[in-house]
Amino acid sequence: MSTEASVKDYLLLHFIVLIWGFTAILGLLISIPSLEVVFYRTLIASLLLGFLFLVKKKSIRVSRSELIKIIGTGFIISLHWILFFWAARVSTASVCLAGMATTSLWTAFVEPLANRSKVKPFEIFLGLMVISGLYVIFRFELNYWLGLLMAVGSAFLSAVFTVINGRLTKRHSPYILTLYEMMGACLFAVILMPIYAIFFAENGLNLMPVGLDWLWLFLLGGVCTVYAFSVSVELMRRITAFAVNLTINLEPVYGIVLAVLIFGDKEQMSGGFYIGTLIILISVLIYPVYNYYQRRKAKGNNLLRA
Repeated sequence: MSTEASVKDYLLLHFIVLIWGFTAILGLLISIPSLEVVFYRTLIASLLLGFLFLVKKKSIRVSRSELIKIIGTGFIISLHWILFFWAARVSTASVCLAGMATTSLWTAFVEPLANRSKVKPFEIFLGLMVISGLYVIFRFELNYWLGLLMAVGSAFLSAVFTVINGRLTKRHSPYILTLYEMMGACLFAVILMPIYAIFFAENGLNLMPVGLDWLWLFLLGGVCTVYAFSVSVELMRRITAFAVNLTINLEPVYGIVLAVLIFGDKEQMSGGFYIGTLIILISVLIYPVYNYYQRRKAKGNNLLRA
């Protein structure tokens, strides 16, 4: 198998990011509420992955202590997705994706805390840029403040489980991790259902998808979760981490463009929203570029010392 990345590989990577950008739109197309969407998404993904392991006759055994950690990470993923879809419901797909664009910057702060290392001054500067972008959006889209806060909270949880997964993938197959994390996410959704039904759902739980809901749910669980993840893992063997991270940062851009094309006037936002989103995206795109050149500089200095 070739380890050289081809043009086809890069196009496929952009296609995967486009699929991920489509998830907020699918969340709006499905008629059932966000918790129920996450329940079905994770259930379908778990069943599909379980079937694949069964067909390939591969072991999924892990130790009890590791299983608890992975299932716990699934709980975080579940809450992340619930907030993500809920944010799109109480605002718009565009507002939700603008908030999710802060994920990379949250990671820049969460990772040093997890590794007990110092936060770099440049990362603080980028964090302030993101806050300024959010402030601009809040000023012009005050009606959507709740959705934006939910999306930012979802982005923070995304950063947390990404850092945790960075450690877990060193000890386990990404596919086994995904299977147990999806099972954990599904379990968390089930545990949350009674609380959700009492305090948040006026008419109780709605676990009966109708019409095209089943199609959208299978696209969400099968294509956006199992397929997209499997292909992204395969591409990471040939494409550099820098190129992958830079491309993933384009997810909000693709999502917002798709939302405007599909939902039209509903997704048309004020000029202030797009200025604020642009500030966030610039800071997000600067971060991997800065890291890349810092690593090259450090490598060059090490060679000179040698």
